[in-house]
Formats: sequence, structure tokens, C-alpha cells
Amino acid sequence: MALVVVDVMPKPEILDPQGKAVTSSLVRLGHKGYSVRQGKRFEVEVDGELTKARLDEVADFAHSLLCNPVIETFVVRVDASADVPPEVADASPEVVDVPSDAPEAPKKKTTRAPKKPAGEG
Repeated sequence: MALVVVDVMPKPEILDPQGKAVTSSLVRLGHKGYSVRQGKRFEVEVDGELTKARLDEVADFAHSLLCNPVIETFVVRVDASADVPPEVADASPEVVDVPSDAPEAPKKKTTRAPKKPAGEG
């Protein structure tokens, strides 16, 4: 089993209020000269052999599920402790910066039950 890490970060041009709050707290605590941007880290355990195709599959679902490509970028990388062939390890890290005009992942259709009139139910 191999561990693949997907790091998701806001694009540089996107405001990061959580990162700004941490940066402000650092200054208040006396730690000056630092700037923080906050993102997300996903650890994906891959059953079986980790191949280039499996790594590409992780990048595909990272793009459609784990990040919002309009405002975020992501990096897919193989954890250093994973025992993987060199050609797969060399395929990582991959920085994916999706252009804002790229098509978004298809949205799921949802159906809702009709609202009951007041007084029923």
C-alpha cells in the first residue's frame, strides 16, 4: 500500500482570511517576518501497486472532488516512505494550476420533495 498526498492551496490571487488570521496572531505573539497561507492536505492510501496510471487517477479526482479549481491549486505527490518504482516517484510532484476558464466538474442533480402547505403534516 502506498501513500499519496494531495496538498490543496488557495491561488495566490485569492484572499486567504484564515491565513491572515494566523499571520496576525503570530505578530501578536512576537513572531514577526512570517506570512501564512492555509490550505488542506489529503492522504490517499492506494491499495495494490502504485503505477503512473493510478497516480494520474488521483490527480483526476483531486481536480474534480478535493479542490475547487477556480480558486485553488493542488499538488499530488508520493509520500517519501512509499516503496514505488522510480518512474512513478519521478512523476510526482505534480502542480496543477487549472485555468479559470477550464470546465468545472459536472454538478450532481438533486431532487427535493415538494414542501407541504402550512398546517399539514
